[in-house]
Amino acid sequence: MFEIGEFVACGNKGVCVVENITTLTIPGVDRERQYYILKPKYQSGSTVYVPVDHAAESMRRVLSREEARELIGVIPDLPLLEIENDKLTEQTYKESMKTNCCREWVRIIKTIYQRKQKRLQAGRKVTAVDARYFQIAEESLCGELAVALDIEREEVGDYIREEISRKKSALQQT
Repeated sequence: MFEIGEFVACGNKGVCVVENITTLTIPGVDRERQYYILKPKYQSGSTVYVPVDHAAESMRRVLSREEARELIGVIPDLPLLEIENDKLTEQTYKESMKTNCCREWVRIIKTIYQRKQKRLQAGRKVTAVDARYFQIAEESLCGELAVALDIEREEVGDYIREEISRKKSALQQT
């Protein structure tokens, strides 16, 4: 059970706050069924209704500060996604996004970043699919890390770079 006021990660809606847990009085909806009423943190004017009995399929608690810092620490070690066939690239990204898992979002970002560098070196443009999924994964990851670390979403990229750089420096000194 999630609590009112708690931050949750909800599928493609990103970070949401649980605004209420109630039944709905909408025609055609089971009036006995409980719903989480969610307000996306980064999509103003939007409301999400998730049946309490199906919440485990699409919702999870936002990372804690400790979990966020641990994730950032392992970013350099996370493997890239394996894309064996370019025709299945979007499907691979979709499957990774569906997991609603920060580690998978990092893997998408790293994979697309590497693909982008190779394409640019070859004088080619970034594909529309790569650009779209990079943005989706980055917004999802940065939104959650911002909440977990209690910083602004725009500060997350710099925070990650600084932490990774600090970790590399500490490793080199040992």
